[in-house]
Amino acid sequence: MDPKALGYLAAGIGAALTVIGAGIGIGKLAAAAMEASGRQPEVAGQVRTSMLIAAALIEGATFFALAICIILATK
Repeated sequence: MDPKALGYLAAGIGAALTVIGAGIGIGKLAAAAMEASGRQPEVAGQVRTSMLIAAALIEGATFFALAICIILATK
């Protein structure tokens, strides 16, 4: 198999794993936030703020990993 084709394959697999991991992480984060809001409705605003900050950090790491995959695929 051509080394360039293997690079594309590896970048595709890396991107897929990155997106799957981010989806699972944000899903667990949202589930925990909804459970916390249900248990203590008076702190729902604080929980929502913390959830959004954590989701933004997860998304940032995901975009960085996807950028690395794209860079490696184009070399």
